[in-house]
Amino acid sequence: MILRRLEQTEHGKTRKLWEEVFTEDTREFLDYYYFVKARDNHIFVIEEDDGIRAMLQLNPYELHVGKRTVPSYYIIAVATQRPYRGRGYMGALLRECMQEMYGKKVPFTFLMPAAEAIYTPYDFRFVYSQAQGEMKPDSGLQICQTGEAEVSEALLWEAEQMADFFNRNFAGEWQIYAERSSEYYRTMILEQQSERGGVRLIKDKGNITGMFAYAGEDGLEIREPLYLPAYEWKFAEAVRELQGDPGRPVKIYASPAAFCTGFRPLIMARIICLSEFLAGLTSSPDQTVDCSFAVIDPLIKKNSRVWKLQSSPGEEEIHVSETEDSEGVFPVAELTEYLFGRTPLEEIKKRPGVILTERLERELEKITKFDRVFLNEVV
Repeated sequence: MILRRLEQTEHGKTRKLWEEVFTEDTREFLDYYYFVKARDNHIFVIEEDDGIRAMLQLNPYELHVGKRTVPSYYIIAVATQRPYRGRGYMGALLRECMQEMYGKKVPFTFLMPAAEAIYTPYDFRFVYSQAQGEMKPDSGLQICQTGEAEVSEALLWEAEQMADFFNRNFAGEWQIYAERSSEYYRTMILEQQSERGGVRLIKDKGNITGMFAYAGEDGLEIREPLYLPAYEWKFAEAVRELQGDPGRPVKIYASPAAFCTGFRPLIMARIICLSEFLAGLTSSPDQTVDCSFAVIDPLIKKNSRVWKLQSSPGEEEIHVSETEDSEGVFPVAELTEYLFGRTPLEEIKKRPGVILTERLERELEKITKFDRVFLNEVV
């Protein structure tokens, strides 16, 4: 068995395994993926019997996290050829790529799991639940129809305007999201086109007032609709125009409140370089933080330290250092759940391996949690 990271020129060798394992993906999508995404991603493989038998791919993203922009990787295409399953190849690939990401000081990595149970043993935990909904044929919107809005297909040269629209109108709603650059939106347009769809823009007097991605491989699906409140009616009208079957409900992912029917846990994350992750934490400037705790990380040993968090009066930034005096203990998975605002301390402290003093609890409650996450990336 040989585990290694492929050279960029070798990435195309993994397409055969992808086609064998992920049979639902079309040739058009894979043409796009291996031409666009695989140009600058990292692919780890296990070779056995003169062939690639397992793989894991890391797609790079710049993430906005709090007040910083940090590097991260989306884990995708974790696959093992059927006759070679049950040999621990996936675990070996995960451990190898996590060590490489640690060396690059990546605060955390993320993925969309096929099943939660696959990744919980590696200390991945859900950090984002996506609002999902549908537009029914009889959906009626009591919206004041203002302006002379028009809908058009997004073109690659409009990507810069799309990024500007997001950053001006929506970036402030979330603490964690993939940086929306012109390159991000050019890639989105190409990706949606590979899935028999595209991106539609809502414009009023030449200015973007809304946008949404759509795909048509298995019925119409709408992804990440973003629009100014006064243009919700135009979004609904544009979706209805795209429907091939007007009697069939349209699925909406990252749904606006008007169409939301519930939330689905979607993205799991795993802290990689804990010192970098902790360095992004903040607290209210009208109170100070001063605490220390030990972290137990069975897979990334360098994270298993006693960490001291301190802030000064009048500042939001929390300073991170190592110490020898611990007020408590956190397994890394429980720390992830708490700092992403998924589970309160009252529940966390009942978990095996967690030790918290009352004072440490009070200090930790002062930290601003990363509970406003918006990660809808699918590749």
